[in-house]
Amino acid sequence: MIIHGARPSPFVRKVIVFAAEKGIAAEVRSAGFGRGEPGYLEGSPFGKIPALEDGDFLLCDSTAIITYMDALHPEPNLIPVEPKARARTIWFEEFGDTIAQQAGQKIFFNRVVAKRLKRPQDLDAADRAEAEEMPKIYDYLESVLPESGWLVEDRFTLADLAAACPIINVGYCSDGLDAARWPRTAAWLAAVKARPSVAAALEEEAPMVQAMIDK
Repeated sequence: MIIHGARPSPFVRKVIVFAAEKGIAAEVRSAGFGRGEPGYLEGSPFGKIPALEDGDFLLCDSTAIITYMDALHPEPNLIPVEPKARARTIWFEEFGDTIAQQAGQKIFFNRVVAKRLKRPQDLDAADRAEAEEMPKIYDYLESVLPESGWLVEDRFTLADLAAACPIINVGYCSDGLDAARWPRTAAWLAAVKARPSVAAALEEEAPMVQAMIDK
């Protein structure tokens, strides 16, 4: 399988880690902003990342790709089968993909990506999101994280991966996650980042992120 996209993207990272957790061998090839190989350009007609190329099967959107991977490799189970746990896992993926990502994107894009692309930076929007939106997200996570430290079924699942990915990006350019104020959330994020599959993905993307920050 080939994953087309930019490693620092929360959506691309989510697919990379999901594949690693499933034991799926996947090659990551650079794509995005209208640039990429034919498999990306054909598989992602609207230019979104990531895109998947599996032989002659082309697909875009991280949720669709994960659904495909999970069907091919049901184990290890990252999407619970118990109805309530499964529903909560899907909710947390949506939470990560929309609520956390929308707030986090204002911070990461305006402070890091826009500078790298030489586009206008709305630093006021980034500051407002950090001051007003991210605390609500951290408050929510703090209120729902159980003693186990994992969001669903007291184990690492897609829920943790999806919810953490956009917050990881925020952490590249913000120190707003105060461990004294949100101890469970800070500990949870640290545990996600320490997981071997996530740590490996972060190590691979680190030079790219540093290059964007230093630009």
